[in-house]
Amino acid sequence: EIICGIQKEKCVFFLYSTHLIVPLTLRVQDRLHLGNAKEKRVFLLYFARFALSLQNEKQINKDMDAIKKLFAKKLMDIKAIKLQPNEPFTWASGWKSPIYTDNRKTLSYPDVRSFVKLELCHAIQENFPEAEAVAGVATGAIAQGALVADQLGLPYAYVRPKPKDHGMGNQVEGHIEKGAKVIVVEDLISTGGSSLKAVEALRQYGCEVIGMVASFTYGFPVAEQAFKEAGVRLITLSNYAAVLEQAADTGYIKPEDIEVLNEWRKDPAAWKA
Repeated sequence: EIICGIQKEKCVFFLYSTHLIVPLTLRVQDRLHLGNAKEKRVFLLYFARFALSLQNEKQINKDMDAIKKLFAKKLMDIKAIKLQPNEPFTWASGWKSPIYTDNRKTLSYPDVRSFVKLELCHAIQENFPEAEAVAGVATGAIAQGALVADQLGLPYAYVRPKPKDHGMGNQVEGHIEKGAKVIVVEDLISTGGSSLKAVEALRQYGCEVIGMVASFTYGFPVAEQAFKEAGVRLITLSNYAAVLEQAADTGYIKPEDIEVLNEWRKDPAAWKA
C-alpha cells in the first residue's frame, strides 16, 4: 500500500509491508505540479519501484546487479569508459591501465545524467535514509552531488582536495550544520585516497559522515581496505566487474582479454601490458 503525505515541505511515500516501512522523499515543489491523475499514478509507481523490491532480498540483489550492468553499458555507449588491454593508458600516478574512465561525460547526456542522479538518490534512500545533508567531492562529483541534493531537497556543500590558500581558507565550501548526518557523493573510486580525505575534512568540519555513494569503482583491494579502516560504507552504481561482463557480452573485448584485465585489478601498480 502506498501512502502519500506531506512533512516539512517534502512529499513522503511510505511502503507498508509486514516487516518494513520505507520512506521515499522528494521535494514537494518538484512534483506536486503534476497535472492529471495519470501523471500522479505514474510518478507514484516510478518511485515505488525500488521500495517494492525491498520485500525480497534476492530481488534487491538482482536489481542491483542489473543496474550495475545497465550503467556499465551506458558508460561504454557514451565512451566514458574505454578498454584497451593491448594499448594501455597512463594515469597521472604513472600506473599503466587497460581502462580509462571519465564519468564527467555523463553530464553531457541528459538521459544518462538523469539516470545517475536518480539512481544515486535511490541508493541514498535505500541505504542511508537518515541523511540530513549531501557533500560532493571536488571536482568530479561537484555537479552530481548538487543534482542529488536538489532532488532530495537537502543542504549541499562540496569538499576541496585541500583548503584554499587565500580568502577564508575553506576546504568545505557551502554550509552544513555542525553534527549533521552527511552522505558523500563521489564520481569515481580508485585507491580511495582522495575520497577519504574528503570524509576526514567533513569530520573535522563537525559533520557525521554516514556513508558514501559513487558512480563507479575499480574495486581495488587497497581501496576496500581503506574504506573499512575509515569506517565508511560505500555504495556504487557500477564497478569494474560489471564493465568486463558487459564488454565480454557485447564483443567489445575478446574472451582471452578477461584474464589480463582481472590481473590488472589485483595489483595495478605492478601490472605491465
